[in-house]
Amino acid sequence: MTLLYKTTIELHSLSDTAHLADRLAERISPGSVVGLEGDLGAGKTTFTQYLAQAMGITAPVTSPTFTIMRIYDEVNPPLYHIDAYRLESVDADYELEEYIHGEGVCVIEWYTNIEVFLPEELLMITFVWTGEESRLCTIEGSGRYEALAREIAT
Repeated sequence: MTLLYKTTIELHSLSDTAHLADRLAERISPGSVVGLEGDLGAGKTTFTQYLAQAMGITAPVTSPTFTIMRIYDEVNPPLYHIDAYRLESVDADYELEEYIHGEGVCVIEWYTNIEVFLPEELLMITFVWTGEESRLCTIEGSGRYEALAREIAT
């Protein structure tokens, strides 16, 4: 994967996290893949909850750690929320590829655990916990996501 754009921003509060998710929701398109990374409790699921809300999803959004994936299809495009935390050694039989390469918006927590299944181009967001509500957020975009990464980081 060739990295084309990378920047780091500070999120000082949950409202900053919600604002970042709003900016992404305004610009995201069907077939988009967003990889989220960060330690446990860094804000990956919280960010996904805000993104889902901004996309118009009213169902409760919870971490799919044990179910691996949740589908929110009350909106178009649907949101595919994958948690790959437990998938470090998954093989091709797991059937996630149809969603990763599908027509929905695919958000993958712990995306580095399944990089072999991911497209060359994706948006990557890493959260580093710096305080109760504050995070250091690195936004990276490759390919068609370069412009998107620039837009949501400003």
